Amino acid sequence: MVTGYLKNQGKVFGLILSVIFLTGLFLGSSIGCAQEQEQTSTAAVSEQAQMESQGMDLVNLLSQAFEKASLSVSPSVVSIIAEQEVTLQRQFGFPDDSFKDFFGEDFFKRFFGVPPGRDQKRTVRSLGSGVIVSEDGYILTNSHVVDKAQKLRVLLSAGKSYDAEVIGTDPPTDVAVIKIDAEDLPVAIYGDSDDVRVGQWVIAVGNPFQLMHTVTAGIISAKGRSSVGIADYEDFIQTDASINPGNSGGALADLNGHVIGINTAIASTTGGNMGIGFAIPIKMARQVMDELLEKGEVVRGYVGIWLQDIDEKLANALNLKSKEGVLVSDVAEDGPADKAGIRRGDVIVAYDGQKIENGDQLQNLVAVTDPGKKARLTVVRDDEKKEVTVVLGERETESKKKPKGVQPSEEQAGQKLGIGVQTLTPEIAKQLGYENETGVVITQVESGSPAAEAGLRRGDLIKEVNRREVRSVEDLKKEIENAENGDVLALLVRRGENTFFVAVELD
Repeated sequence: MVTGYLKNQGKVFGLILSVIFLTGLFLGSSIGCAQEQEQTSTAAVSEQAQMESQGMDLVNLLSQAFEKASLSVSPSVVSIIAEQEVTLQRQFGFPDDSFKDFFGEDFFKRFFGVPPGRDQKRTVRSLGSGVIVSEDGYILTNSHVVDKAQKLRVLLSAGKSYDAEVIGTDPPTDVAVIKIDAEDLPVAIYGDSDDVRVGQWVIAVGNPFQLMHTVTAGIISAKGRSSVGIADYEDFIQTDASINPGNSGGALADLNGHVIGINTAIASTTGGNMGIGFAIPIKMARQVMDELLEKGEVVRGYVGIWLQDIDEKLANALNLKSKEGVLVSDVAEDGPADKAGIRRGDVIVAYDGQKIENGDQLQNLVAVTDPGKKARLTVVRDDEKKEVTVVLGERETESKKKPKGVQPSEEQAGQKLGIGVQTLTPEIAKQLGYENETGVVITQVESGSPAAEAGLRRGDLIKEVNRREVRSVEDLKKEIENAENGDVLALLVRRGENTFFVAVELD
């Protein structure tokens, strides 16, 4: 009995030992897990703190880049104060001297500050910016900043002020060079405007709203902007860095402090910044500046063609296989292109091996080619490519004539297009400047018509329809009488001095 009792006690004791052992294992495991979790949590906190520290380091580095760029560029940007004396028309126009005789001269001098019957003169000041490009005082700016100025004053960032003279201006690119009598000036460092990238950080430095030497930041929004309507030759860098009145002529710079453009204009409906600003690439500005300094004017190449970009509708109307290149809408008689064999309707797809995207690009390439040099044009004609060599002439300033309008006609040949037309007569040709031309003149354009949608205007001269010559109203009627809704007609139109194709889609 005693033996059975001891056996039972032994089993209980063994069970207790087993429980204690398992409990120890469990507690040990729990403590180990807790310690491991604590170590993992500590490591995560440490890693997050390290990442936050690295992030702050990057923010500080970016901030320092802006600071260094601003310190580098700002001293070379100046304020330009242009003064012009204007005449204000007299406020009171009297038929005779009766009022003057009744009130006397002193009355008008005392209350209106000007004797009766005399115009008042006032000095008007405008503010712009400029970039110092030489230690001895040459400054690059916009042509419109110094245009018509009778007196120029330049204020440096150091506070010194100097009188300035205009060395040369080039309105077609809106570039000008002025000079002050100074030495050891801080000179801007040029960047490479060809290498700038969309999305790249930039700063704009100038004097908006008389707030001297203001620095704003943004990115490059686009490159190669043209057809903006600011200048004749456009290849703008677009930026969202704040540019406002007074910034014109100032610097657009990268974060290395290198000037990549000359701030020129903004697109705005309010007169202030709306996030769209334009700068002349420094490469173009320097080329113009060098010619102004060397020759006093800019000499440009000339081929004697009128160009227009090709959209899908025009490509279909002219049976072109693609929208590649630019269309030759007219050729100047006896001009370089005419002598080389370029024809109206040719499509130019390359200039000296460089692919052509639009007419503004080709115009700029021709402009920077010296007169007398040969250029190789790759032309598509009747679906075949051919190489044409043109010897460039020198471009001259062209005067633009404005149509004076003609009397409406009762002809209804243009009904499908929504226009009234009249056969060109010698009298009308003389009135509109269309001497030695043939065709039909648009006398009226119906609002909302296919012609109106295509941009045709009263006074335009229709010379061809679908590449067939039109000499009279009867010719026009014949060419369009079989056209149906949905058809697209290619009209060759002359407007003033320009000739171009228009694609008109019939409703």
